[in-house]
Amino acid sequence: MQFSSSQAHRSPPTIYTLVLLSGLSALSLNLFLPSLPNMALHFQTDYKVMQLSIALYLLVNAVLQILIGPIADKAGRRPVLLWGLVLFLAATLGCIYAPNAEVFLAFRMCQAIVVVGMVLSRAAVRDLFEQDKAASMIGYVTMGMAVVPMIGPAIGGFLEESFGWKANFWLPFALGVMTLALTYFDFGETSVKSGKTLIQQFREYPELLRSPRFWGYSMSCALSSGAFFAYLGGAPFIGTEVFGLSAAQIGVLFGAPAVGYFVGNFLSGRYSVRFGVNRMVYCGCWLTTIGIALSAALFLLGLGTALSFFGFMTFVGVGNGMTIPNATSGALSVRPHLAATASGLSGAIMLGGGAGLSGLAAALLTKDTGAMPLLWLMLATSALAVCAISLVIWREKKLGL
Repeated sequence: MQFSSSQAHRSPPTIYTLVLLSGLSALSLNLFLPSLPNMALHFQTDYKVMQLSIALYLLVNAVLQILIGPIADKAGRRPVLLWGLVLFLAATLGCIYAPNAEVFLAFRMCQAIVVVGMVLSRAAVRDLFEQDKAASMIGYVTMGMAVVPMIGPAIGGFLEESFGWKANFWLPFALGVMTLALTYFDFGETSVKSGKTLIQQFREYPELLRSPRFWGYSMSCALSSGAFFAYLGGAPFIGTEVFGLSAAQIGVLFGAPAVGYFVGNFLSGRYSVRFGVNRMVYCGCWLTTIGIALSAALFLLGLGTALSFFGFMTFVGVGNGMTIPNATSGALSVRPHLAATASGLSGAIMLGGGAGLSGLAAALLTKDTGAMPLLWLMLATSALAVCAISLVIWREKKLGL
Protein backbone atom coordinates (compact mmCIF):
# COMPACT_ATOMS: atom_id res chain seq x y z
CA MET A 1 0.00 0.00 0.00
CA GLN A 2 1.42 3.36 -1.06
CA PHE A 3 0.76 6.57 0.85
CA SER A 4 1.27 10.18 -0.10
CA SER A 5 4.20 12.06 1.39
CA SER A 6 1.90 14.02 3.72
CA GLN A 7 0.76 10.74 5.27
CA ALA A 8 4.09 8.92 5.35
CA HIS A 9 5.02 10.01 8.88
CA ARG A 10 1.95 8.24 10.26
CA SER A 11 1.90 4.48 10.45
CA PRO A 12 -1.21 2.34 9.86
CA PRO A 13 -3.35 1.89 12.99
CA THR A 14 -2.61 -0.79 15.55
CA ILE A 15 -5.25 -3.41 16.37
CA TYR A 16 -5.80 -1.73 19.76
CA THR A 17 -6.90 1.52 18.13
CA LEU A 18 -9.29 -0.34 15.83
CA VAL A 19 -10.79 -2.31 18.74
CA LEU A 20 -11.29 0.89 20.76
CA LEU A 21 -12.99 2.60 17.80
CA SER A 22 -15.38 -0.33 17.36
CA GLY A 23 -15.99 -0.70 21.11
CA LEU A 24 -16.82 2.99 21.63
CA SER A 25 -19.45 2.76 18.91
CA ALA A 26 -21.02 -0.28 20.59
CA LEU A 27 -20.84 1.19 24.12
CA SER A 28 -22.85 4.25 23.15
CA LEU A 29 -25.80 2.09 22.10
CA ASN A 30 -27.24 1.02 25.44
CA LEU A 31 -24.92 2.04 28.30
CA PHE A 32 -27.56 4.41 29.72
CA LEU A 33 -30.54 2.02 29.60
CA PRO A 34 -30.69 1.63 33.43
CA SER A 35 -30.94 5.42 33.69
CA LEU A 36 -34.06 5.82 31.54
CA PRO A 37 -36.56 5.98 34.46
CA ASN A 38 -34.56 8.67 36.28
CA MET A 39 -33.97 10.53 33.03
CA ALA A 40 -37.73 10.59 32.43
CA LEU A 41 -38.17 12.11 35.90
CA HIS A 42 -35.35 14.60 35.31
CA PHE A 43 -36.83 15.82 32.03
CA GLN A 44 -40.40 15.56 33.40
CA THR A 45 -41.58 13.43 30.50
CA ASP A 46 -43.08 10.01 29.86
CA TYR A 47 -40.83 6.93 29.99
CA LYS A 48 -41.88 6.01 26.43
CA VAL A 49 -40.52 9.33 25.19
CA MET A 50 -37.12 8.49 26.64
CA GLN A 51 -37.27 5.05 25.06
CA LEU A 52 -37.18 6.82 21.69
CA SER A 53 -33.52 7.50 22.44
CA ILE A 54 -32.80 3.89 21.41
CA ALA A 55 -35.06 3.58 18.36
CA LEU A 56 -34.07 6.98 16.91
CA TYR A 57 -30.40 6.29 17.56
CA LEU A 58 -30.60 2.98 15.67
CA LEU A 59 -32.44 4.63 12.79
CA VAL A 60 -29.91 7.44 12.39
CA ASN A 61 -27.10 4.95 12.91
CA ALA A 62 -28.29 2.83 9.97
CA VAL A 63 -28.69 5.88 7.70
CA LEU A 64 -25.25 7.24 8.61
CA GLN A 65 -23.59 3.92 7.77
CA ILE A 66 -24.89 4.25 4.23
CA LEU A 67 -23.52 7.81 3.96
CA ILE A 68 -20.18 7.38 5.73
CA GLY A 69 -18.81 4.71 3.40
CA PRO A 70 -18.81 6.73 0.14
CA ILE A 71 -17.57 9.84 1.97
CA ALA A 72 -14.62 7.88 3.43
CA ASP A 73 -13.84 6.25 0.07
CA LYS A 74 -13.59 9.76 -1.40
CA ALA A 75 -11.92 11.71 1.44
CA GLY A 76 -9.98 8.93 3.19
CA ARG A 77 -10.51 7.11 6.47
CA ARG A 78 -8.51 9.35 8.77
CA PRO A 79 -10.24 12.76 8.31
CA VAL A 80 -13.73 11.22 8.42
CA LEU A 81 -12.86 9.41 11.65
CA LEU A 82 -11.39 12.49 13.31
CA TRP A 83 -14.31 14.74 12.39
CA GLY A 84 -16.79 12.03 13.38
CA LEU A 85 -15.23 11.68 16.84
CA VAL A 86 -15.20 15.47 17.35
CA LEU A 87 -18.91 15.65 16.46
CA PHE A 88 -19.61 12.71 18.80
CA LEU A 89 -17.95 14.55 21.69
CA ALA A 90 -19.97 17.68 20.98
CA ALA A 91 -23.21 15.67 20.78
CA THR A 92 -22.40 13.88 24.06
CA LEU A 93 -21.95 17.21 25.84
CA GLY A 94 -25.26 18.27 24.33
CA CYS A 95 -26.94 15.22 25.89
CA ILE A 96 -25.42 16.00 29.29
CA TYR A 97 -26.50 19.64 29.35
CA ALA A 98 -29.81 19.32 27.45
CA PRO A 99 -32.51 21.48 29.10
CA ASN A 100 -35.41 19.25 28.04
CA ALA A 101 -36.26 15.89 26.49
CA GLU A 102 -36.62 17.27 22.95
CA VAL A 103 -33.13 18.77 22.95
CA PHE A 104 -31.75 15.61 24.52
CA LEU A 105 -33.27 13.43 21.78
CA ALA A 106 -31.87 15.72 19.10
CA PHE A 107 -28.34 15.43 20.49
CA ARG A 108 -28.86 11.71 21.09
CA MET A 109 -29.51 11.25 17.36
CA CYS A 110 -26.35 13.27 16.65
CA GLN A 111 -24.42 10.88 18.90
CA ALA A 112 -24.97 8.17 16.28
CA ILE A 113 -22.09 9.69 14.28
CA VAL A 114 -19.82 7.55 16.45
CA VAL A 115 -20.69 4.71 14.06
CA VAL A 116 -17.76 5.98 11.97
CA GLY A 117 -15.58 3.97 14.36
CA MET A 118 -17.30 0.70 13.52
CA VAL A 119 -17.58 1.30 9.77
CA LEU A 120 -14.05 2.58 9.18
CA SER A 121 -12.20 0.27 11.56
CA ARG A 122 -13.46 -2.65 9.45
CA ALA A 123 -12.69 -0.83 6.20
CA ALA A 124 -9.15 -0.07 7.43
CA VAL A 125 -8.53 -3.76 8.11
CA ARG A 126 -9.62 -4.63 4.57
CA ASP A 127 -7.36 -1.86 3.24
CA LEU A 128 -4.37 -3.42 4.94
CA PHE A 129 -4.94 -7.17 4.51
CA GLU A 130 -6.17 -9.66 1.95
CA GLN A 131 -9.62 -11.26 2.38
CA ASP A 132 -8.80 -14.26 4.60
CA LYS A 133 -6.30 -12.42 6.80
CA ALA A 134 -8.73 -9.49 7.03
CA ALA A 135 -11.39 -11.87 8.34
CA SER A 136 -9.02 -12.94 11.09
CA MET A 137 -8.32 -9.31 12.09
CA ILE A 138 -11.96 -8.21 11.81
CA GLY A 139 -12.78 -10.96 14.30
CA TYR A 140 -10.91 -9.03 16.97
CA VAL A 141 -12.17 -5.62 15.84
CA THR A 142 -15.83 -6.67 15.88
CA MET A 143 -15.58 -8.38 19.27
CA GLY A 144 -16.63 -5.15 20.96
CA MET A 145 -19.74 -4.92 18.76
CA ALA A 146 -21.25 -8.02 20.38
CA VAL A 147 -19.70 -8.09 23.84
CA VAL A 148 -19.89 -4.41 24.85
CA PRO A 149 -23.70 -4.14 24.43
CA MET A 150 -24.02 -7.20 26.68
CA ILE A 151 -22.04 -5.67 29.56
CA GLY A 152 -22.92 -2.03 28.88
CA PRO A 153 -26.18 -1.96 30.89
CA ALA A 154 -24.43 -3.57 33.88
CA ILE A 155 -21.80 -0.82 33.86
CA GLY A 156 -24.52 1.76 33.31
CA GLY A 157 -26.47 0.46 36.31
CA PHE A 158 -23.43 0.84 38.55
CA LEU A 159 -22.75 4.36 37.30
CA GLU A 160 -26.42 5.31 37.71
CA GLU A 161 -26.54 4.16 41.32
CA SER A 162 -23.18 5.69 42.20
CA PHE A 163 -23.12 8.99 40.33
CA GLY A 164 -26.48 9.60 38.61
CA TRP A 165 -27.60 9.35 34.99
CA LYS A 166 -25.15 11.90 33.59
CA ALA A 167 -22.27 9.57 34.45
CA ASN A 168 -23.48 7.31 31.64
CA PHE A 169 -22.63 10.09 29.21
CA TRP A 170 -19.47 11.35 30.89
CA LEU A 171 -17.91 7.88 30.53
CA PRO A 172 -18.37 7.76 26.71
CA PHE A 173 -17.16 11.36 26.56
CA ALA A 174 -13.95 10.47 28.42
CA LEU A 175 -13.43 7.39 26.28
CA GLY A 176 -14.19 9.49 23.19
CA VAL A 177 -11.45 11.98 24.10
CA MET A 178 -9.02 9.08 24.58
CA THR A 179 -10.07 7.51 21.28
CA LEU A 180 -9.74 10.83 19.44
CA ALA A 181 -6.20 11.31 20.77
CA LEU A 182 -5.21 7.75 19.94
CA THR A 183 -6.71 8.01 16.46
CA TYR A 184 -4.90 11.29 15.79
CA PHE A 185 -1.49 9.89 16.72
CA ASP A 186 -1.89 6.25 15.64
CA PHE A 187 -4.32 6.09 12.73
CA GLY A 188 -2.36 6.77 9.56
CA GLU A 189 -4.35 6.85 6.34
CA THR A 190 -4.97 3.32 5.04
CA SER A 191 -6.53 4.06 1.64
CA VAL A 192 -5.83 6.15 -1.41
CA LYS A 193 -8.45 8.83 -2.08
CA SER A 194 -10.66 7.87 -4.98
CA GLY A 195 -10.35 11.22 -6.74
CA LYS A 196 -14.06 11.15 -7.55
CA THR A 197 -16.68 13.68 -6.56
CA LEU A 198 -19.08 12.74 -3.79
CA ILE A 199 -21.91 12.33 -6.30
CA GLN A 200 -19.73 10.01 -8.39
CA GLN A 201 -18.84 8.08 -5.24
CA PHE A 202 -22.48 7.53 -4.34
CA ARG A 203 -23.10 6.33 -7.89
CA GLU A 204 -20.81 3.40 -7.10
CA TYR A 205 -23.55 1.88 -4.92
CA PRO A 206 -25.22 0.02 -7.84
CA GLU A 207 -21.91 -1.77 -8.43
CA LEU A 208 -22.31 -3.35 -5.00
CA LEU A 209 -26.06 -3.81 -5.19
CA ARG A 210 -25.75 -5.76 -8.44
CA SER A 211 -23.25 -8.19 -6.92
CA PRO A 212 -24.75 -11.55 -5.83
CA ARG A 213 -21.65 -12.20 -3.71
CA PHE A 214 -22.12 -8.96 -1.78
CA TRP A 215 -25.75 -9.82 -1.06
CA GLY A 216 -24.86 -13.39 -0.13
CA TYR A 217 -22.25 -12.33 2.42
CA SER A 218 -24.33 -9.41 3.74
CA MET A 219 -27.48 -11.48 4.17
CA SER A 220 -25.70 -14.42 5.80
CA CYS A 221 -24.21 -11.92 8.26
CA ALA A 222 -27.48 -10.03 8.81
CA LEU A 223 -29.60 -13.17 9.24
CA SER A 224 -27.17 -14.98 11.51
CA SER A 225 -26.72 -11.90 13.71
CA GLY A 226 -30.49 -11.37 13.41
CA ALA A 227 -30.98 -14.47 15.55
CA PHE A 228 -28.83 -12.77 18.19
CA PHE A 229 -30.77 -9.49 17.92
CA ALA A 230 -34.04 -11.40 18.28
CA TYR A 231 -32.57 -12.97 21.42
CA LEU A 232 -31.76 -9.50 22.79
CA GLY A 233 -35.37 -8.45 22.23
CA GLY A 234 -37.01 -11.54 23.71
CA ALA A 235 -34.69 -13.19 26.24
CA PRO A 236 -35.29 -10.74 29.13
CA PHE A 237 -39.04 -11.42 28.86
CA ILE A 238 -38.45 -15.19 28.73
CA GLY A 239 -36.22 -15.06 31.79
CA THR A 240 -38.62 -12.93 33.82
CA GLU A 241 -42.09 -14.12 32.76
CA VAL A 242 -41.51 -17.74 31.71
CA PHE A 243 -38.86 -18.84 34.18
CA GLY A 244 -39.41 -16.31 36.99
CA LEU A 245 -35.73 -15.43 37.27
CA SER A 246 -34.46 -12.50 39.28
CA ALA A 247 -32.68 -9.59 37.62
CA ALA A 248 -29.36 -10.85 38.97
CA GLN A 249 -29.94 -14.37 37.59
CA ILE A 250 -30.93 -13.00 34.19
CA GLY A 251 -27.83 -10.81 34.21
CA VAL A 252 -25.60 -13.86 34.66
CA LEU A 253 -27.36 -16.15 32.17
CA PHE A 254 -28.00 -13.43 29.59
CA GLY A 255 -24.30 -13.20 28.79
CA ALA A 256 -24.06 -16.77 27.45
CA PRO A 257 -23.82 -15.62 23.79
CA ALA A 258 -20.98 -13.24 24.73
CA VAL A 259 -18.95 -16.18 26.04
CA GLY A 260 -19.62 -18.03 22.82
CA TYR A 261 -18.71 -14.96 20.77
CA PHE A 262 -15.26 -14.86 22.33
CA VAL A 263 -14.78 -18.49 21.33
CA GLY A 264 -16.04 -17.82 17.81
CA ASN A 265 -13.70 -14.83 17.46
CA PHE A 266 -10.79 -16.97 18.59
CA LEU A 267 -11.68 -19.58 15.98
CA SER A 268 -11.92 -16.88 13.32
CA GLY A 269 -8.56 -15.43 14.27
CA ARG A 270 -6.96 -18.86 14.30
CA TYR A 271 -8.49 -20.60 11.30
CA SER A 272 -9.88 -18.06 8.79
CA VAL A 273 -6.61 -17.89 6.85
CA ARG A 274 -6.35 -21.70 6.79
CA PHE A 275 -9.92 -22.56 5.79
CA GLY A 276 -11.12 -19.38 4.02
CA VAL A 277 -14.09 -17.15 4.69
CA ASN A 278 -16.72 -19.24 2.91
CA ARG A 279 -16.14 -22.34 4.97
CA MET A 280 -15.97 -20.35 8.22
CA VAL A 281 -19.26 -18.55 7.48
CA TYR A 282 -20.91 -21.82 6.47
CA CYS A 283 -19.82 -23.58 9.68
CA GLY A 284 -20.77 -20.55 11.80
CA CYS A 285 -24.29 -20.36 10.35
CA TRP A 286 -24.77 -24.09 10.92
CA LEU A 287 -23.58 -23.85 14.54
CA THR A 288 -26.09 -21.10 15.21
CA THR A 289 -28.90 -23.10 13.61
CA ILE A 290 -28.02 -26.34 15.42
CA GLY A 291 -27.89 -24.66 18.83
CA ILE A 292 -31.31 -23.07 18.37
CA ALA A 293 -32.79 -26.29 16.97
CA LEU A 294 -31.59 -28.31 19.98
CA SER A 295 -33.09 -25.75 22.36
CA ALA A 296 -36.41 -25.78 20.49
CA ALA A 297 -36.46 -29.59 20.47
CA LEU A 298 -36.16 -29.70 24.26
CA PHE A 299 -39.07 -27.28 24.65
CA LEU A 300 -41.22 -29.28 22.24
CA LEU A 301 -40.50 -32.38 24.34
CA GLY A 302 -41.46 -30.51 27.50
CA LEU A 303 -37.89 -30.59 28.81
CA GLY A 304 -36.94 -26.96 28.31
CA THR A 305 -35.44 -25.13 31.28
CA ALA A 306 -33.82 -21.77 31.88
CA LEU A 307 -30.42 -23.47 31.83
CA SER A 308 -31.08 -25.18 28.51
CA PHE A 309 -32.56 -22.03 26.94
CA PHE A 310 -29.68 -19.75 27.85
CA GLY A 311 -27.03 -22.48 27.64
CA PHE A 312 -27.75 -23.33 24.00
CA MET A 313 -27.49 -19.63 23.16
CA THR A 314 -23.74 -20.11 23.55
CA PHE A 315 -23.92 -21.81 20.14
CA VAL A 316 -25.45 -18.62 18.75
CA GLY A 317 -22.49 -16.67 20.10
CA VAL A 318 -19.90 -19.10 18.69
CA GLY A 319 -21.66 -19.14 15.33
CA ASN A 320 -21.83 -15.35 15.13
CA GLY A 321 -18.21 -15.05 16.21
CA MET A 322 -17.31 -17.13 13.16
CA THR A 323 -19.88 -15.69 10.75
CA ILE A 324 -19.75 -11.91 11.31
CA PRO A 325 -16.01 -11.24 10.77
CA ASN A 326 -15.73 -13.65 7.85
CA ALA A 327 -18.93 -12.56 6.10
CA THR A 328 -17.95 -8.91 6.66
CA SER A 329 -14.53 -9.53 5.13
CA GLY A 330 -16.20 -11.29 2.20
CA ALA A 331 -18.57 -8.37 1.61
CA LEU A 332 -15.71 -5.86 1.78
CA SER A 333 -13.65 -7.94 -0.66
CA VAL A 334 -16.27 -8.02 -3.43
CA ARG A 335 -15.09 -4.58 -4.59
CA PRO A 336 -11.92 -3.72 -2.60
CA HIS A 337 -11.87 -0.14 -3.93
CA LEU A 338 -15.30 0.34 -2.30
CA ALA A 339 -14.37 -1.18 1.08
CA ALA A 340 -15.78 1.65 3.20
CA THR A 341 -18.95 1.85 1.11
CA ALA A 342 -19.43 -1.92 1.46
CA SER A 343 -18.71 -1.74 5.20
CA GLY A 344 -21.37 0.93 5.70
CA LEU A 345 -24.00 -0.74 3.53
CA SER A 346 -23.52 -4.22 5.00
CA GLY A 347 -23.54 -2.73 8.50
CA ALA A 348 -26.76 -0.87 7.78
CA ILE A 349 -28.37 -4.07 6.49
CA MET A 350 -27.30 -5.95 9.62
CA LEU A 351 -28.38 -3.22 12.05
CA GLY A 352 -31.67 -2.46 10.31
CA GLY A 353 -32.61 -6.12 10.14
CA GLY A 354 -31.51 -6.65 13.72
CA ALA A 355 -33.60 -3.77 15.01
CA GLY A 356 -36.66 -5.15 13.23
CA LEU A 357 -36.15 -8.69 14.50
CA SER A 358 -35.55 -7.46 18.05
CA GLY A 359 -38.84 -5.55 17.98
CA LEU A 360 -40.69 -8.49 16.38
CA ALA A 361 -39.41 -10.88 19.04
CA ALA A 362 -40.66 -8.62 21.81
CA ALA A 363 -44.06 -8.29 20.10
CA LEU A 364 -44.55 -12.05 19.62
CA LEU A 365 -44.01 -13.06 23.24
CA THR A 366 -46.67 -13.31 25.95
CA LYS A 367 -46.90 -15.28 29.17
CA ASP A 368 -49.03 -17.88 27.40
CA THR A 369 -46.77 -18.44 24.39
CA GLY A 370 -43.65 -19.36 26.34
CA ALA A 371 -40.29 -19.39 24.58
CA MET A 372 -41.32 -21.08 21.32
CA PRO A 373 -42.21 -17.97 19.23
CA LEU A 374 -38.74 -16.58 19.92
CA LEU A 375 -37.05 -19.91 19.13
CA TRP A 376 -39.04 -20.33 15.89
CA LEU A 377 -38.07 -16.80 14.81
CA MET A 378 -34.40 -17.38 15.62
CA LEU A 379 -34.42 -20.78 13.90
CA ALA A 380 -35.96 -19.33 10.73
CA THR A 381 -33.43 -16.50 10.45
CA SER A 382 -30.43 -18.73 11.14
CA ALA A 383 -31.63 -21.32 8.60
CA LEU A 384 -31.98 -18.57 5.98
CA ALA A 385 -28.40 -17.51 6.79
CA VAL A 386 -27.26 -21.05 5.90
CA CYS A 387 -29.14 -20.73 2.60
CA ALA A 388 -27.51 -17.36 1.84
CA ILE A 389 -23.92 -18.55 2.25
CA SER A 390 -24.75 -21.84 0.50
CA LEU A 391 -25.79 -19.85 -2.57
CA VAL A 392 -22.48 -17.96 -2.51
CA ILE A 393 -20.52 -21.22 -2.36
CA TRP A 394 -22.68 -22.86 -5.07
CA ARG A 395 -22.28 -19.85 -7.36
CA GLU A 396 -18.49 -19.77 -6.94
CA LYS A 397 -18.23 -23.47 -7.76
CA LYS A 398 -20.46 -23.01 -10.79
CA LEU A 399 -18.35 -20.11 -12.08
CA GLY A 400 -15.11 -21.90 -11.17
CA LEU A 401 -13.96 -19.11 -8.87
